[in-house]
Amino acid sequence: MPAPEIPLNSYGLPVLTDAAQYWQLVRLNPEHELIDLGAFIPGVQLDIRYATANNFLGEAVYAEAAAYLRRPVAEALGAAQQALGKVGVGLKVFDAYRPYSATVRFFEKIPDETYAAPPWRGSRHNRGCSVDVALIDLGTGADLPMPTEFDALGPEAHSDYLELPTAVLQYRALLHTVLAQHGFVNYRAEWWHFDHQRWADFPLLDLAFAELRR
Repeated sequence: MPAPEIPLNSYGLPVLTDAAQYWQLVRLNPEHELIDLGAFIPGVQLDIRYATANNFLGEAVYAEAAAYLRRPVAEALGAAQQALGKVGVGLKVFDAYRPYSATVRFFEKIPDETYAAPPWRGSRHNRGCSVDVALIDLGTGADLPMPTEFDALGPEAHSDYLELPTAVLQYRALLHTVLAQHGFVNYRAEWWHFDHQRWADFPLLDLAFAELRR
């Protein structure tokens, strides 16, 4: 069975919008499957801000609160969760796979490539290969102190910003170190954003979460 040909959108960008084509790719290569992190990673906490009004848009973008990543990326994040668990710490996920149409909407709101991927390029979130995360105390489920709130814009959110309490610097370093050990690369303008090193292996998608379930 040949791989499906992904049509080009108005920007000349190949974006997969047909769920049947997605499932065809999964049958050809199971690594393409987007995995539900809440069911797949023990102890992970989800706080999907774009399913609520608690985000920079001030309105819900997603119809449901869910987090999906491509199978090898989900496995890498699960291994990171296990490593963090050895010191009593776990992951809170704010966002993972993001439909391409949401990325277009974000750029319309903030047309700044530092903080929003332009529609003519798309986001690695659209490939199911990026994740936005913070740390929690596994024993209590409480947030651990991090540099800023999720989706903060400004220098305080940059990964090299140093005017922070010692504990915050230590937790940020722990998050970055462990995720790097499992194949994730931090986006330096956002301490919470990580791209898996295999992001180029997967196409951009514009599918609803419901279309990812069998």
